[in-house]
Amino acid sequence: MPDQTERLTPDNALLLLVDVQGKLARLMHESEAMIGQQAIMIEACRILDVPIIWAEQLPEKLGPTVPELSEKLDGLQPMAKSSFGCCDDPAIMQAIADSNRCQIMLIGIETHVCVWQTAAALRDQEYSVHLICDAVSSRARFNRDIAFRRMQSAGVHLSNVEMALFELMIDAKHARFRDVTRLLK
Repeated sequence: MPDQTERLTPDNALLLLVDVQGKLARLMHESEAMIGQQAIMIEACRILDVPIIWAEQLPEKLGPTVPELSEKLDGLQPMAKSSFGCCDDPAIMQAIADSNRCQIMLIGIETHVCVWQTAAALRDQEYSVHLICDAVSSRARFNRDIAFRRMQSAGVHLSNVEMALFELMIDAKHARFRDVTRLLK
């Protein structure tokens, strides 16, 4: 099992985007800020060559991923699922396994349902899970906050966009430092 103090590394990290779709995404607590942080995370991961897996919950019913994010995912394809957690979908789990990455950075909605179930199942499979707290939400802040506590007690590392990105770069001399920090301004 990974060390609980484990820091993110660009060779081991993967970004998993969970279900930021349609009207539901707009109903989240502080949705505009959350989507903005998700967009930064996606752009930065693309700059840093960190792979991204993009999940959508029943897109035929909930609609597509919000345009602010889908436009930043050009060239990638969403993976449709019906299960709440991503790990109950064999295709998504195969994509995670094929990445050969053991650190999963989670962003998406809803924190207390799909994100929580994904985090719990990934922990059960001994992945190092890093919840990017300013890039997840639920309709009610209370539900989001309960999920934070439950995930932390399950061994999920709580992080945020800026913390994760600086952790991935390690040093101000990183070749893409200026490109990434430009996103944070």
